[in-house]
Amino acid sequence: MNKKWLAGLSLLLGMLVTSLPMSAHHAFSAEFDATKPVRIEGKINRMEWINPHSWLHVDVTNEEGGVDTWMVEAGPAGVLVRRGWNRNSIVAGTEVVVEGYQARDGSNRVNGRDVTLPNGERLFAGSEGPGAPPEAGN
Repeated sequence: MNKKWLAGLSLLLGMLVTSLPMSAHHAFSAEFDATKPVRIEGKINRMEWINPHSWLHVDVTNEEGGVDTWMVEAGPAGVLVRRGWNRNSIVAGTEVVVEGYQARDGSNRVNGRDVTLPNGERLFAGSEGPGAPPEAGN
């Protein structure tokens, strides 16, 4: 093959690969530890209905009486809606109990498993990706 043809082909393949959408998705076990369950209680600060993961921001009163904001990773927006979530079930100021798994780096980040609302309703938020613990009952 001639060098110009090979260079052109390499350039075309490089352009094709870089134009493909990059995925921000990750394996559960890369960021969270299934052996470190966490339970937090607090008020919803805000909810981000985004993909590939939605995020709840929960204000939790710490031992000193201050407030720490925890980031709770949940499934994609469409998946949460199919599980019974809606924009009115999680609004700022709602008291919640979140059960999930601590971030490996020890930060105030959790992979959310279940979110319990004031009326006792439990919404499944958990990831079903590689390394994630199975949903209860499965």
